[in-house]
Amino acid sequence: MLKFSPILLAILYALVMYRFSVWRTSKELDQRSTELADPQLKRLTDRMAKALDLNRIKVHIYEIDPVNGLAAPDGRIFITRGFYRKFRNGEVTAEELASVIAHELGHVALGHSRRRMIDFSGQNAMRVALGALLSRFLPGIGIWIANALTSLLAARLSRQDEYEADAYAAALLVKAGIGVGPQKSLFGKLEALTQSRAGSAPAWLMSHPKTAERIAALERLEADWAR
Repeated sequence: MLKFSPILLAILYALVMYRFSVWRTSKELDQRSTELADPQLKRLTDRMAKALDLNRIKVHIYEIDPVNGLAAPDGRIFITRGFYRKFRNGEVTAEELASVIAHELGHVALGHSRRRMIDFSGQNAMRVALGALLSRFLPGIGIWIANALTSLLAARLSRQDEYEADAYAAALLVKAGIGVGPQKSLFGKLEALTQSRAGSAPAWLMSHPKTAERIAALERLEADWAR
């Protein structure tokens, strides 16, 4: 039992840190967000709500400038003020912003927040166990290698979540009569909207898949549905 105590402690530490992160995020969102009230967007979210057999889909504005969407661990959906500003300025259409909301709904519906808690705990245990093992053979760099391998795993799992949320959003948008077109067109704008550079990080280290790969995955879905 004593041999495994560092791993158990690593899992416990990860769970505590995850819970603290959730609490801190929820507090931040409570203090810096308000419910979105936009008639044009509401017409689209009402169509999605009807497709999901819900009374309504509640969306909040998170008062920060970076362009992003967020699914909170408690199931709330957020669009940043910066993203909403892009819509108001005409850089993003209502349908494209609705596709972001559909994507975040996918994270909630597919239980990604809970899965990330489990993944985070497992990755922390793996980092400790692998670091201890490698350090026996590679003193000084074993921990570095363990951290790098764990980061690779975390990035891969995150990309998997993004693909799943994309597929959920695509199905919802089609069912709501909005279609996948706005989802694909938004992907084409993301790098400019977020001011990121293509190829700035290796694909296997990115927490989100490459834009072209996300669009290709959606087109494969469309082809499958057409058949």
